[in-house]
Amino acid sequence: MIQVAFFDAKAYDLPSFERCGREHDIRFRFLETKLNEDTAELARGCDAVCVFVNDTVNAAVIEKLHQCGVRLIALRCAGYNNVDVRAAFGKIHVVHVPAYSPYAVAEHAIALLLTSVRRIHKAYNRTREFNFSLNGLTGFDFHGKTVGVIGTGKIGRIFIDICRGFGMKVIAYDRFPAPDSGIDYVTLDELFARSDVISLHCPLTDETRHMIDAAAIEKMKKGVVIVNTSRGGLIDTEALLEGIKARKIGAACLDVYEEEADVFFEDRSGHILNDDLLSRLISMPNVIVTSHQGFLTEEALDNIAETTVNNILSYFEKDGICDNELCYRCGHIEQCRKERREKCF
Repeated sequence: MIQVAFFDAKAYDLPSFERCGREHDIRFRFLETKLNEDTAELARGCDAVCVFVNDTVNAAVIEKLHQCGVRLIALRCAGYNNVDVRAAFGKIHVVHVPAYSPYAVAEHAIALLLTSVRRIHKAYNRTREFNFSLNGLTGFDFHGKTVGVIGTGKIGRIFIDICRGFGMKVIAYDRFPAPDSGIDYVTLDELFARSDVISLHCPLTDETRHMIDAAAIEKMKKGVVIVNTSRGGLIDTEALLEGIKARKIGAACLDVYEEEADVFFEDRSGHILNDDLLSRLISMPNVIVTSHQGFLTEEALDNIAETTVNNILSYFEKDGICDNELCYRCGHIEQCRKERREKCF
C-alpha cells in the first residue's frame, strides 16, 4: 500500500481523497498542519507527500523530505510557486494538477465581478436590516465595456467566453498567445490603457510577480475594476491600496492575496488580524476579498482527488512517467514532459 502524508488537510478535502484512496490502495495520513521545515519529519515512513498552495516546499524542506525517504511531492493544485522545483531535481519528483475545473475559477471571477459592480453584497446586508433604500447601489452595465484578460490558458479562455456572453469587448495579453483562438491580443500597456475591467489568469513567476504595480496602475483608466483569482503575488498590495485611495482604481475583487499563507483557509474570527495591509483592504468599501475559494466546487474537488491519485499511481505503479510532472532538467518546467517519454531523472 502506498503511504501518503497529506498536509494542510481540510474537511472538504477528506471525502474525495478518502474515496479515491480506498479505490486504489493508497493510504492518506491526513495532517492539519502545513508542511514546513518543522513539520517535514511527520512524513517519515511515507512514500509521498500531498501538499497545497500554502505549504512551504523550499530547498530545506525538500532535503528533509528526501532524508525521510519521500520520493514524490504531489501538489493538489495547478500552481507550484511554493515549490523549489530546482532543488527537487535529482532528489524528489514533483507532480501537479494542471486542470481540475477551469469553470470553477472562471465562474468565481465573474461572481466577484458581478457582486462588486452591482453592489449585491451591500444590498444583501441592507435588506437583512430591513433597509430597502437604493442609494449608493448604482452599478454599470457589462454590455459594451472592455475587459482585459491577462493570461489565456484554460481558465482565461473560459472567462473570456463568459464575458462575451455579456456582450463585453475582450482584449487579452499573453506571452504565448493561443493560436487560432480568435482572441484580440494586445500589448500589456495597451490592455492597461483600454480596459474597464482587468482580470488576472496567469501563473506567478519571477517575471509576473507584481505585474500590477504603481507604474501599471498609473497607465490604467480611472475607475478600472481589477479581478484576481490566480495568485496574490501578481499584485503589489501597497500599490493597489494607493490606487484605491487615489480613486484611480474603482474596485478590486480578490480571491487571493500575496501574504495569504498564514491567514487564508483558517478561522481567524476570534483573533486580531496582524496583517495591516489585508485589514486595510477588507475595510475598503469597494474591495471584495474571498479566501482563495475559486476552486471550491464539488466537481473540482473530485477532479483534484482523481488527478492527484492518478499522478501518484503513475509514479509508483506504472512506468514512473507522469504527464503532470514538473521537471527542472531542461529549464522548461511544464513543457519538458511533452518533449520526452522517459523519467525526468
